[in-house]
Amino acid sequence: MNYLTNAEKRTYGAIVIGSGMAGGWAAKEFCEKGIKTLVLERGRKVTHNEDYPTTLMSPWEFPHRGRLTDEEIKENPIISKCYAFKEDAKHFFVKDKEHPYEQDKPFDWIRGYQVGGKSLLWARQTQRWSQLDFDGPARDGFATPWPITYKELDPWYSHVEKFAGISGNKDGLDALPDGEFLPPHELTCVEKHFQKEIKRLYNDRHVIIGRCAHLTQPQEIHYQQGRAQCLGRNLCQRGCPYGGYFSANASTLPWAAKTGNMTLRPDSVVHSIIYDEKKQKAVGVRVVDAHTKEMVEYYAKVIFVTAAALNTNLILLNSTSHRFPNGLGNDSGLLGTHIAFHNYRASISAEYEGYLDFKTEGGRPNSGYIPRFRNLYKQETNFLRGYAAGMNAGRSSSTDREGLGESLKNSLLNPKMNQMWYAGSHMMGETIPKESNKVTLDKLKKDENGMPILHVNVAYDDNDDKMVQDFIDQFTEMYTKAGFTNIHHRDTKQAPGLDIHEMGGVRMGADAKTSLLNKWNQMHQVKNVFVTDGACMTSTSTQNPSLTYMAFTARAVDYAVKEMKKGNL
Repeated sequence: MNYLTNAEKRTYGAIVIGSGMAGGWAAKEFCEKGIKTLVLERGRKVTHNEDYPTTLMSPWEFPHRGRLTDEEIKENPIISKCYAFKEDAKHFFVKDKEHPYEQDKPFDWIRGYQVGGKSLLWARQTQRWSQLDFDGPARDGFATPWPITYKELDPWYSHVEKFAGISGNKDGLDALPDGEFLPPHELTCVEKHFQKEIKRLYNDRHVIIGRCAHLTQPQEIHYQQGRAQCLGRNLCQRGCPYGGYFSANASTLPWAAKTGNMTLRPDSVVHSIIYDEKKQKAVGVRVVDAHTKEMVEYYAKVIFVTAAALNTNLILLNSTSHRFPNGLGNDSGLLGTHIAFHNYRASISAEYEGYLDFKTEGGRPNSGYIPRFRNLYKQETNFLRGYAAGMNAGRSSSTDREGLGESLKNSLLNPKMNQMWYAGSHMMGETIPKESNKVTLDKLKKDENGMPILHVNVAYDDNDDKMVQDFIDQFTEMYTKAGFTNIHHRDTKQAPGLDIHEMGGVRMGADAKTSLLNKWNQMHQVKNVFVTDGACMTSTSTQNPSLTYMAFTARAVDYAVKEMKKGNL
């Protein structure tokens, strides 16, 4: 077999790096449009339903009843902080020693290396951005202006919402545009009380049911995917055997596979993108086999980098050439800078005495949501941007476990309802992208795959501290006025990263001097390379970001395929 024939076998129309939220959508869209597509995933193969080993296990079937051992916590001081890293889902997370990085400042990097990535583990909350969110940087001058408007993204939000299946209510709010919704979940009676009181007390604040990627009423398109209604098991982090929530494994990747146009290659660590100096474009990628450590090259007309924000930055920084000595497309010198995230530090807890003839039963994979209300239309506080918040209220029961024999059995069978409802909120604050918040590559240290070790230099600032205090002040006032008692606040001071919403480093913008990508998520200097995961974000706003990544990806693939057909790529 000659080299040319071998190279041809490793040539595709498109290469997608990463198989998670954005990568799954890139694969689906390319394959549907008839493009032979190679999907590269650095982690192991995980197939929907076949590789969810704990999904149907009962609590007593776990050796440690769902908990981590002291040894596991000691060995994993970073990942063990994550809410979902428990006995039933720990196999979907990267352990601390498996892919080391340097924390120049404290940063908790939470990763899921497998086919489907973190789409198996996400919180499934899906809010659209509004034009107010896109206007933020241009209005206050922090971060370069967005090159795209809400009107341009609106049809792509609809496109992904219909396929993914989003539950929600049409609330008619400027700050949170309505979408293509399946029937909403219901607020509890105390959540409805809070909703009513906030509406009575404030003109600018709203309590709504969250919008989430759960099939409350599956449509034909979801049945075609092989998915079924969400049963409210609240065991989502194990992988859903019914496809009740959206994941790449249950939805986009199988859809792409059945076209016959997708080649999926797990255990493939992308080393760098190959830039051809003569052709002045990228021609392929270098891949290290995770097991053999052999390096192989694959080729394509178009490359989508969707490896999750920090790994996308790592790959592009490592993609050096004579033309781009500091990383692919990095003429501006801004690659890896302006990393931002969401501020989840603060929370409020409270109690409510009332509605004692009601209780909560069953599961609901959702909660209430309070959209951003600070600095929406104009600057009005001592900090920039704002925060959204979750809102949850329930009533729990307790049992007397002190007895023996029949008395113990009777106590366990007849739990007593607590006399108070609990309630609480957690903040989701926007952080300001700063050039000093950045990632860089170690010049000497490499990991087991020959990749440079990533240095993460990201920290909070005074704006974040002021925002935390405002959240505490405002929500203490709101709960107090709504009749709640025993109100407590907490600032965890948790390190950036534990929010698992890192963004930036390869930001979009109209000016190549201040950004890396144009309005189509296309690199200014390398037209056949696109970035559509969190790395592309110019600012973070307050919404959970995955829905926006999906919409950006579908839109960018549509543009790329049209440009390919015109011969421009």
